[in-house]
Amino acid sequence: MEPINSADIQQLNEKIEKESQFIELIRLEMNKVIIGQKHMVNSLLIALLADGHLLLEGVPGLAKTLAIKTLSQIIDVKFQRIQFTPDLLPADLIGTMVYSPRNEEFYVKKGPIFANFILADEINRSPSKVQSALLEAMQERQVTIGEHTFKLDEPFMVMATQNPIEQEGTYPLPEAQVDRFMLKTVISYPNYEEERLILRENIGKTFPTVNKVVDKEKILNARKLVREVYISDKLENYILDIVFATRFPERYSLEKLKPLISYGASPRASIFLALAAKALAFIKRRGYVFPEDVREVAYDVLRHRIGLTYEAEAENIKQDDIIAQILDKIEVP
Repeated sequence: MEPINSADIQQLNEKIEKESQFIELIRLEMNKVIIGQKHMVNSLLIALLADGHLLLEGVPGLAKTLAIKTLSQIIDVKFQRIQFTPDLLPADLIGTMVYSPRNEEFYVKKGPIFANFILADEINRSPSKVQSALLEAMQERQVTIGEHTFKLDEPFMVMATQNPIEQEGTYPLPEAQVDRFMLKTVISYPNYEEERLILRENIGKTFPTVNKVVDKEKILNARKLVREVYISDKLENYILDIVFATRFPERYSLEKLKPLISYGASPRASIFLALAAKALAFIKRRGYVFPEDVREVAYDVLRHRIGLTYEAEAENIKQDDIIAQILDKIEVP
């Protein structure tokens, strides 16, 4: 990291405070429709600003579809919902070559992946061929159909959902594919009062509507600014220590975690921890990252990147328990 003085940080802070005002407008519009679920909305914004993808786990009916659809209306970008089923084919997702008898030639028929925001509903319901077609588009930001390669429009974001209850007839995502998701967010039921508001909103005469308050150029510009958010050397070391503790817990006096972890977080974890912390600082209208930002995003960045042993599963220890112990142990700069 290049050395930076306090005057530069002050200037950067003022710039980001000014440029991040639109986040409040997005929140106000989202709050018209989405009641509660603040963590899910925050995760969506972090993924959007850090140019990442989001994996959501939660039971049906928690407004997952509504959240990303509402965000696409606020930014006025193209939204597609794809229901993943066991009989889905890669061509149903990316498109295919179709023969035209009139012209006696093949032409490309594009699939639903050609949108800005994709909701991959119940991604683990489809076989690996379909999952890999989606994940290739996520990673490469392009799709190949026949001999033609097409760049996907920016911004491009995938929000995939998994139902934690039904495991019958599902195809769990391989670790290498799960690793491409920046965040894995676990969402739960609304509280009593939130559910009362949801009930009233849905049985009322009209359902609230949202307005377009931001254009996609603003989002693309904000992504560049997120990269400028300052992160100190000490915080970089803190991020690396957290990630390395998942791989070599004994180096951090966490020997008791060694038999519980089958594999630690990949280098993507370090990159995404830093980027997500920068995006969160931007959302909080700051030009620099605090240790609290790193700690706040650590669970969502790490929980799908740590493998558990049979011993951990037998003792009913989850990834979140391991992350909590690591965060408690490693000294905050």
